[in-house]
Amino acid sequence: MPLATSAGEPGATDVHQHLWPEDLLDRLRARAAPPYLRGWTLHTAGEPEYEVDPAAHDASGRVATDLADGTGTACVSLSSPLGVEALPRPEASRLIDAWHRGVRGLPDHFRAWASVPELDPDPAELGRLLAEPRFVGLQLPATTLSTPGAWERVAPLLSVAESADRPVLIHPGPVRRAAGDAPVPEWWAPVVGYGQQLHAAWWAWRAYVGRASHPQLRLVFAAAAGLAPLHEERHLVRGGSPEPVDPGIFVDSSGHGPRSLDAVVRVLGIDALVLGSDRPYAVPTPLGTVLGEAGERAVRADNPRRLLGTPDPTSSVSPEGAPRWAYAS
Repeated sequence: MPLATSAGEPGATDVHQHLWPEDLLDRLRARAAPPYLRGWTLHTAGEPEYEVDPAAHDASGRVATDLADGTGTACVSLSSPLGVEALPRPEASRLIDAWHRGVRGLPDHFRAWASVPELDPDPAELGRLLAEPRFVGLQLPATTLSTPGAWERVAPLLSVAESADRPVLIHPGPVRRAAGDAPVPEWWAPVVGYGQQLHAAWWAWRAYVGRASHPQLRLVFAAAAGLAPLHEERHLVRGGSPEPVDPGIFVDSSGHGPRSLDAVVRVLGIDALVLGSDRPYAVPTPLGTVLGEAGERAVRADNPRRLLGTPDPTSSVSPEGAPRWAYAS
């Protein structure tokens, strides 16, 4: 359900944030292999050591920061670049279970994306999670979705989300570094690796013709899908077939500025863009100067509601009465 700001007015919905609850922090500190924490220093398999700001994972402080920005609801996700989902099944399950336990104890300001292990995920358990009001949908790492066949392999999970009327968030996954590779700058993974992963996942969905198998599924790609939509013209030049914009596919605004997002809107339309800040690693991108007041409201409030299937507090029509769409062959 939509939540309110301290002033009593409905706030924006940020569909992409990160916050590590105590249960997950404890598990990461108990580990001896990546990913693990030593104090507040994060060690992963493919990226440089990262000094975590403890205040960034203080729930009450984050609520205050969000409310000051006009954000009434924040959807937090397990940080897929950690590589948790790709760990051996018992290790992945322990960390993912800690994530789910931890987010259940967060203030009501927060909702969460559920996660599953890559190896032998349990669709029935996912269904139980998505039945809880705390969980808004399923997050999948883009590294698991880089080919049409990869999308086909996760089809049982997509079907669970579709049946539960919950969306799927495609988030960057871990960036691997081969032994002997020279060090890269800290910005390398977010700029190069993450973008390439999302680009591949976007076009793999198109090649999979996913809408034929999942006619009611809603997807949201983090970081504007690595700007993959801007390659639509190249896709056509290289033999691709034109397709109408899919109203069930969204991209979030994280990691990009007004010019990039304006270009994405010119391709997909304003209805496809939703607020995603990637907080605490970034802040919401102000879009009023390029999209106007109505456009910014759509991105911050109206479009996230359609993505998440939550009711409009100003309307008497329930989301169940909203228009649906289907793949047209």
